Amino acid sequence: MSPSKNEAAWLWQWRTLEDSDEALFRDWIHPNTMEDFRGKTVLDGGCGGGQHLRFVAPYAHEVVGIDLNCAKLAAEKSRPYENISTVEGDVSTVDLQRHFDIVYSIGVLHHTDNPRASFKNLARHVRTGGRMIIWVYSHEGNALNRSVVEPLKHHLYGKWSRKILLRLANVLTALLYLPVYTVYLLPLRRLPYYEYFGNFRRLGFNRSVLNVFDKLNAPQTAFLKREEIEEWFSEGFTDVHISSYVGVSWRASGTKI
Repeated sequence: MSPSKNEAAWLWQWRTLEDSDEALFRDWIHPNTMEDFRGKTVLDGGCGGGQHLRFVAPYAHEVVGIDLNCAKLAAEKSRPYENISTVEGDVSTVDLQRHFDIVYSIGVLHHTDNPRASFKNLARHVRTGGRMIIWVYSHEGNALNRSVVEPLKHHLYGKWSRKILLRLANVLTALLYLPVYTVYLLPLRRLPYYEYFGNFRRLGFNRSVLNVFDKLNAPQTAFLKREEIEEWFSEGFTDVHISSYVGVSWRASGTKI
């Protein structure tokens, strides 16, 4: 997909929809906590509309967001926070010529052209003794997304307007409520997406619509294997934590050596 279409997709999403669920962000950065941001300099690699910046700002000394498409939008939405600033740039190549106590990238690396290169470039911005935190979609547990959703997006609905995709996301979310609140209430843990739909029930309808729309709207998505994440953190990091989140994603972090 061309850069202009890429920009239009993400800018439209974060202008139209809002992620206000801080509890999910806390889950995605586990075992790190919000208190770990206290008094720190923080870099958000791929800040989107700035929702995570605003979660972190009350704790941090300074929060900087990088985004190729939405930096100005994030700045507009974050005006009440004097310790937030944004930079327009590509997370795979940007060089801010400084280091941060914490660098995180939540739900972004798997949408870049080269997730590994994007990780390595962001990791260069972590100071010695600082923390790198990521959350990405996993290859494991995502067979349906890989074999059905992504091909359909490439050949069919990826060409539709954002407004039509949002209507589709609302319909699909409503349809999911039937199995999620019937079959998936049974102790049948071998069902696909069992953990994911358990988490689905704790979210409100609008937040679930955002989850579905994000998968329909993303111009490109990579699904990453655990060994890939292990390789990323194998050089230059210690105290590495990698764990599956609801069976469809990886949350990982480490301390820069």
